Amino acid sequence: MIHISKRGDISRKRAWIIRGITIVLALVFCGVITLMVTGLNPLEVYGTMIKGCFGTARKTWILFQNLSILLLISLAVTPAFKMRFWNIGAEGQVLIGGLAAAACMILLGGKLPNAVVNILMVVTAIAAGAIWALIPALFKARWNTNETLFTLMMNYVAIQLVSFFVIVWENPKGSGKMGVINQATEAGWLPVLFEKKQLLPILIVAVITVIVYIYLTYTKHGYELAVVGESERTARYVGIKVEKVILRTMLFSGALCGVAGLLLVGSINHTLSPEIAGGQGFTAVMVSWLSKFNPFSMIFSSFLLVFMGKGASEIATQFNLNESFSDILTGLILFFIIGCEFFINYKISFGKREKKEG
Repeated sequence: MIHISKRGDISRKRAWIIRGITIVLALVFCGVITLMVTGLNPLEVYGTMIKGCFGTARKTWILFQNLSILLLISLAVTPAFKMRFWNIGAEGQVLIGGLAAAACMILLGGKLPNAVVNILMVVTAIAAGAIWALIPALFKARWNTNETLFTLMMNYVAIQLVSFFVIVWENPKGSGKMGVINQATEAGWLPVLFEKKQLLPILIVAVITVIVYIYLTYTKHGYELAVVGESERTARYVGIKVEKVILRTMLFSGALCGVAGLLLVGSINHTLSPEIAGGQGFTAVMVSWLSKFNPFSMIFSSFLLVFMGKGASEIATQFNLNESFSDILTGLILFFIIGCEFFINYKISFGKREKKEG
């Protein structure tokens, strides 16, 4: 007989040791697959992945910039997830925040001082993301609708809204895309710190990471959403207004997604498209879950996923491999990582079935 039982509390150190061993096993397994399928030296392949991420200063800055955006979106969905509100709409909330920022850049850029435009971009992007997240929260609090489907479907509404305005603002006309916003004047572009355009998003996300950690760990609001996540009945019994907590938490989550949209449009890409979020709203779900809703652990999970994504693209380019092969390697590594969470939370024991007497 095989018995699967839930483990007791496991130390954080032991859990990370298990994860480390799992990653090593995943790399060994992927190395064997690479050797069998392509005949390439696995060590050379992994070296190329590292070079693709850290080969130059620019590549390193871009890696950490991408890490910061994924981390920010992961931080955004975490309060809702901890409350057991399954916000699958981060992708749409990021797009709406980016749409609000782009509107300020296009409609106000050059007409108002750049500092004023930047302030309006921050306010409108945060407000737009928060309102977009508030809509499913209202329906959940008032009519107990399914938040997973609701937030998921709102992603498609956001995509269509962005697609509509991309056509309205397309440049040049007939191109079907917006192009770089205010390329000649840079009106509305967020400031560049120390001649590194990647630095501003990194610093902002670093500050937000600390804020979210304090919010979840040391504030009354963080305590209340954790209680709601454990048991709504218990929360109501101790006097917590569950509906109010749902609305407040989703406003916070949506606002952070709005900040992500602001950074993508105003600081990183300086343009808007339906693909600007790059599916990171869904990847953030995995980052948050793998990190057990711990903001600082999310830094390592985000780094791992961004590193694998960029590294996989690099080996596909350098060795003329099909993009699908790099996706296979990424998927295998993720499979190992997700699988190891099972062994962290559960233990397997083997024993013989006892024979019944008579």
